[in-house]
Amino acid sequence: MLVLASASPRRREILSRFIREFQIIPSSASEECSIADPREHALELARRKAREVYERLGKKATVIGADTVVSIGGKILGKPGNEEEAFRMLKTLSGRMHLVTTGYCIIHRGEEHCGAVVTEVKFRELDEDLIWAYIRTGEPMDKAGAYGIQGKGGLFVEWIRGDYYNVVGFPIEIIWKLKELGFDVLSR
Repeated sequence: MLVLASASPRRREILSRFIREFQIIPSSASEECSIADPREHALELARRKAREVYERLGKKATVIGADTVVSIGGKILGKPGNEEEAFRMLKTLSGRMHLVTTGYCIIHRGEEHCGAVVTEVKFRELDEDLIWAYIRTGEPMDKAGAYGIQGKGGLFVEWIRGDYYNVVGFPIEIIWKLKELGFDVLSR
């Protein structure tokens, strides 16, 4: 049994493109983390999520945990707590390059297969009216860095270097790792 330890509709949608059967069991692990390094931060949270669900299921499933962070100048931008915070995040990203890092942990037959994928994203210059209009859509409120590249937030992106799916929150490297572990990734 393959389990995605996430309630993210974006992760579910990407995984379902490659794997026909899996279950979704969101992790209840704490997302509080004091690790400042974006890569290590994302890896730690991905491990926690995977381990919590793996233990809850009695160690009888393959579990995927993932966590995505946006960082700029080494500072992690999480999910905004309110509209003002979303505005500050988007204003900070305006006209600048930032990093999107997804840590993942797949626990398969008791063994952890973990990694992190980093994608560079450059935003266009954004005026305040456009930022507020985007915030009013509600789209940025549940996303790291306060934007979704797969939605209206894609308008802000000038370019990306790396895995687009990573920016959405589920890098293709996870699919390749599942293939290496023996999962049929093209069984649609």
